Amino acid sequence: MGISELEESSLSLDGKLLRFMDQLELLEEKRATLNSLIEQGWFTMSKARYSMGNKQVSALQYASEIEPLVCVHARTLKNGEVDFCTERVKQSKESGKDVTSIEDIGPQEEGVRRRNKPQKDITEKEANDKARSQKAPEVTPVKRSDQNPQQDPLKWFGILVPQSLKQAQSSFKQVIELSAEIATLQTAVLNSRRELRNSMNDKHVLQKTTSAAQMDKVAD
Repeated sequence: MGISELEESSLSLDGKLLRFMDQLELLEEKRATLNSLIEQGWFTMSKARYSMGNKQVSALQYASEIEPLVCVHARTLKNGEVDFCTERVKQSKESGKDVTSIEDIGPQEEGVRRRNKPQKDITEKEANDKARSQKAPEVTPVKRSDQNPQQDPLKWFGILVPQSLKQAQSSFKQVIELSAEIATLQTAVLNSRRELRNSMNDKHVLQKTTSAAQMDKVAD
């Protein structure tokens, strides 16, 4: 009975070892692809900066309000592994409604320090302000939230951007998705290594128990 348990433990250990090696090989391939995409993205971006100019492709062109277009979700599976997945947010102007509106209306009266003035000057000023308000049309303050914060980042650098800049964006989009896959695979590799180590310890304990049982049988 002990020999059958030992054989079963050995077969289970071999299966876990093969799965661990397959995961390592796949992880190495995905890391190589990730590095290649990052190098390609930076290279094509440098070509875009060369054709458009350094100042035309820099942080100076970033929008005043930026919202992420990609969200990363993580969930824990039953076997203890963590699954990472990416979700692209649809670009729509409706998303700007949740943003707190910012009005460019200048300094508020609450922050202005008032000085004591004669009653005559105050009365003349109120009369002038009343007359001016009747002549001048009402101006509505401009709200920055009307702008779409989820605008395509390529439009920050102009309407007609070079093809190299589009290629750089495509490369970095693939990098985001591949990074989530690599993170998921890394957690799977760590769990497989832990299971493999536990199985090896169990096999060693089983071998000692089997050897002791055989020695007792020979001694009898």
